[in-house]
Amino acid sequence: MIKIMNYGEVPNSEIFARDNIAANVEGVVAEIIAEVIKSGDDALRSYARKFDKAELDNLEVTEQEIQEAFANVEPQFLQILEEAAANIRAFHEKQVRNSFIVNQQDGVVVGQKVTPIEKVGVYVPGGTAPLSSTVLMDVVPAKIAGCSEIVMATPPARDGKVNPSILAAAKIAGVDRIFKVGGAQAIAALAYGTQSVPKVDKIVGPGNAYVAEAKKQVFGKVSIDMIAGPSEILVVADSTCNPCYVAADLLSQAEHDKMASAVLVTDSRAFAEAVSAELERQLPLLPREEIARYSIDNNGKIIVAEGNLDLAIDIANEIAPEHLELCMDNPFDYLAKVKHAGSIFMGKYCPESLGDYFAGPNHTLPTSGTARFSSPLSVDDFVKKSQFTYYTRDALEKVADKIAFFAGKEGLDAHGRSATIRFEEQ
Repeated sequence: MIKIMNYGEVPNSEIFARDNIAANVEGVVAEIIAEVIKSGDDALRSYARKFDKAELDNLEVTEQEIQEAFANVEPQFLQILEEAAANIRAFHEKQVRNSFIVNQQDGVVVGQKVTPIEKVGVYVPGGTAPLSSTVLMDVVPAKIAGCSEIVMATPPARDGKVNPSILAAAKIAGVDRIFKVGGAQAIAALAYGTQSVPKVDKIVGPGNAYVAEAKKQVFGKVSIDMIAGPSEILVVADSTCNPCYVAADLLSQAEHDKMASAVLVTDSRAFAEAVSAELERQLPLLPREEIARYSIDNNGKIIVAEGNLDLAIDIANEIAPEHLELCMDNPFDYLAKVKHAGSIFMGKYCPESLGDYFAGPNHTLPTSGTARFSSPLSVDDFVKKSQFTYYTRDALEKVADKIAFFAGKEGLDAHGRSATIRFEEQ
């Protein structure tokens, strides 16, 4: 049963179970990466046999397999995928940044050039839930940014095939190449390249502890989006909410995995108890009851900030959750007070699942308190920026002595001389 406690009974920093790591995976991942670097495709096939129980001749998904996937996916789901992709596209198109030029004065031009990252790797987990939504969320912004090649890696099933829903989403989103590779070995292949898998410049996408550790270890060789931890939801709700809705929203994250954290902050003890009772009623109805119950019983909490929703927002800001629901009639009254959250869901009819699948804002979000300084995945993650500077001779002559003086203060005389030498007789 979920724990109910008054504000102050547990430090805000400990409300989410963020340091409860099941195993030390660092050494295992390092060995996997080294083996992929050494043996390439042979290592990937070996790990597919070991971890996925799959025997693979070809690592890359063929066009025929993609067409077969389309034939095996319900038309209704294909239509929903298309509509979700359109919503995601419409939202992310607003994020596009343009290059700019500033003509400061005669003979001086400075500016910024925005360039797409050329090759992007997208990791899509397999496991117990085929995350078609992750494909859309990670690929659509990359396409909008103009990345020239998008390579996807996802683990195969025992029969050596990729889940049809994932392949359908990949086709709709615009993935260029798909490989049947999962786990840390997929991250290594994307980072270093193998005989079949091309080396990319950036890797995005969620995964288990091994995938997260692999992304951490290859960072620097390639760029990554973030190191994602277990899923989190924090619901701020007042006593006018329906406890059935709030309980369902908490369970929507608890069913992700046993390490997920679902927390409610409310201004009413009676409401807290009603939500607790509703959780117990709804849990047995879930196909993933065992996972959700473990999450709720071990990581779930209800914090009572009696009669004080402003305090509830303060708690949310200190926690900096991945998902924040403002489940109340007047959420826009509180929006400006929210400082730290990955994605904010407003009102009583805006469940977090809207963001997971359909609304348009991205669902790849900062976890583990990193919303204090980082942002959801966006088009910005798939571009890089170069600066440029142009000075005429006359323009440089006006400031050369200033550059030399500044450089001298830093003890870097050669810096200054590189400016002044242009105006000395040779």
